[in-house]
Amino acid sequence: MGKPGSSCASACLFFCCLLSVLLAQRVKVLHEVTGYMGKEVVLPCNFATTTPDIKVSQVTWVKEAGGRKQNVAVYHPEHGPSYPMKGNQSRIQFRTPSLEDATLIIKPLLLMDEGTYTCEFATYPLGNEDGVTSLTILASPTNTAEAKEVKIGNTEQPVAVCTSAHGKPPARITWQSALNGNASLSQVTNADGTVTVASQYSLVPTKEADGQCITCIVQHETLTQPESIPVTLSILYPPVVSIEGYDNNWYLSRSEATLTCSARGNPAPSQFLWSTPSGPLPSSVEVQGDRLVVRNVDTSVNTTFICQATNRVGQVSAEQAVFVRDQPAKRQSGSSGALVGSIVGGILALVILGAVVVFVFYRRRPRANKGSYDPKTRVFGNGTAPPLVRDFTELDRPLRAAPGRGREEYDNYEEEDEEEEEEEREERLQPYGYPSRRLEDEEERYDQLGPMLRMGSSCHGYEYDDMESQHDGSIISKTAVYV
Repeated sequence: MGKPGSSCASACLFFCCLLSVLLAQRVKVLHEVTGYMGKEVVLPCNFATTTPDIKVSQVTWVKEAGGRKQNVAVYHPEHGPSYPMKGNQSRIQFRTPSLEDATLIIKPLLLMDEGTYTCEFATYPLGNEDGVTSLTILASPTNTAEAKEVKIGNTEQPVAVCTSAHGKPPARITWQSALNGNASLSQVTNADGTVTVASQYSLVPTKEADGQCITCIVQHETLTQPESIPVTLSILYPPVVSIEGYDNNWYLSRSEATLTCSARGNPAPSQFLWSTPSGPLPSSVEVQGDRLVVRNVDTSVNTTFICQATNRVGQVSAEQAVFVRDQPAKRQSGSSGALVGSIVGGILALVILGAVVVFVFYRRRPRANKGSYDPKTRVFGNGTAPPLVRDFTELDRPLRAAPGRGREEYDNYEEEDEEEEEEEREERLQPYGYPSRRLEDEEERYDQLGPMLRMGSSCHGYEYDDMESQHDGSIISKTAVYV
């Protein structure tokens, strides 16, 4: 068991700690405050009196930076407010000087104001009570980006730089680019404690990279969102030259023939020099900067023209040979176009004609139930047999009803009727000298006649089996015709 004295000491220590916590809670402050350089910052501090026996005699703000403490503001009811730090009388002041509210205002805020601030209340009979506030200063940087002019080359060089100056804490810089480049970073701490960060973007400079856009992106705690700064690269390269305007149709007495010296470069070419391999230009030629104008073509311009373009990076030349004809060249484009048009038109006409022929053919095809007829089998080509009409007797015979008769009696009646009709037919043929024969012999006789009796059988879109159409529109049975 422990000694009774040690137990009492522990209990007293715990009570003192609890009392100090309760007393410390009388001073109301913010534990952390963030201020922006050049702006105003407020450090709240209030004393909460719990009993009327506690008396406050003085309020003091103490700053601690780098292990050093210094009074920055004091308020006494009789002597009023005071600010011991030199040069801070105008930047630091109490908001409402009193023994209950010791809120401190600092403006404009400097980076040197960063540190730990303690608000102390001198009380009776409890002694000093305080609250601690940590002040952090942020400095918003100034961000810029620009291209660096470099000449075309084969080694990697910085072509752009992005700078975030006087920031706290240091800014973060990245690049957004479609080019194959590399970034390098450097930073410098300034005398006021801010930091300047610089990032260089490097690549192998080519004329294709000239005019390309890359973007510098800066991120910082003082920015609500990253800041994007576009940069257009400037790669210096000598002119790229070509001569335009020659149409291979310069002929004698032609007027206003023109050549143009087309040149691009960085910087843009500013000087153009025209010449020929033999030296000076023909007298019929007029130079207008990058243009060469021939008012009237003659044999003197039957030569090679040279254009030299110059910028501060270099000089580049281009040549154009000119051939002067006696007569204008015949243009084949019109005849060729006409020939092509004729061929295409002919093809289209054949296609249309073929479509019309196919359409007419299908429109005039016999219907499915009107195919060719085979007299021997007495069946159409589609496998159907037409009704057999032998002569006028069958056409004119009325439909005979057999009321009250059974099916068998009706069939016998039909057979008797057919025999009577056959006899009547033979009797009608006798006066004309035709021999009497059976219907089967008549059909065989008709088949031997061949196509003579089948002339015009399809004029109306159908064929007859036992009858043929005459020219006068009458119908004659094939059983009544012999040769």
